[in-house]
Amino acid sequence: MHDVEDRALPLYARTSSAADVLGVHGAAGLTHWKYLAGRGQLHGEWEAIEWASIPPGGLSGEHRHTRTEELYYVLAGEGEFLVNGEAVYASPGSLLLTGRGAVHGLRNLGPDSLDWLVIEVPVPDVAAVLRGARLGSAPRPYSAESRGLAMTALHDLSTSRSIDPSDVFTGPLTVIETIHIRGGGFQEFGVPGAEETLFVLSGSGWADSAGTRMPLSPGTAVTLPLGARVRIGADADADADGLDLFHARMRVTAGGTA
Repeated sequence: MHDVEDRALPLYARTSSAADVLGVHGAAGLTHWKYLAGRGQLHGEWEAIEWASIPPGGLSGEHRHTRTEELYYVLAGEGEFLVNGEAVYASPGSLLLTGRGAVHGLRNLGPDSLDWLVIEVPVPDVAAVLRGARLGSAPRPYSAESRGLAMTALHDLSTSRSIDPSDVFTGPLTVIETIHIRGGGFQEFGVPGAEETLFVLSGSGWADSAGTRMPLSPGTAVTLPLGARVRIGADADADADGLDLFHARMRVTAGGTA
């Protein structure tokens, strides 16, 4: 693992050139979708980090999670989460955690596109099989409800800024938060034994790693594989309000997926 950590570099992706997908989760209509990072590029138990968008009147169909836990974080627009048969208002900053066994979807109720981030993580028994464990030796399958956990949880990150996902999630995702970096300031990211993903919500700035500087603007994702480090700063423009980021962190053990 130390060799991996010594040579890791950040992964950069943008939401431009998103794919057009029809019939997502069985719903009629169009979804714009972009894969930002995931299991094939990382060592932790990530399934995928994605960006999605539906037009006015659009729907991301209701579906049940049987092998993963998932979060939706609303970036822009106005709509409603469809959670176990109930509709819940959603707007920028709304965060929905969906545990195993729960049903969720998302509908656009506003005049503009509804954009959101998705992070999907396999539950521990599925993750063990993906790591190569035999079916008989993997942890026994379970539902969130059977473990005394909430099936879903709704948060507003525009006010709370940081939440603990362990009231719903059973996997290794430990931090979900938003971060503000003032104009001219910077913050270091890259924790030993962990992987992180960041997404620019507003403002402009830069990311510096191993002597390479990349510009940052809304719609840019920076994902840190195991051992990667990056300094992220906000532009010092007199008119700049700083840089706002979504940030999630996952602990990684020696048995994590490669």
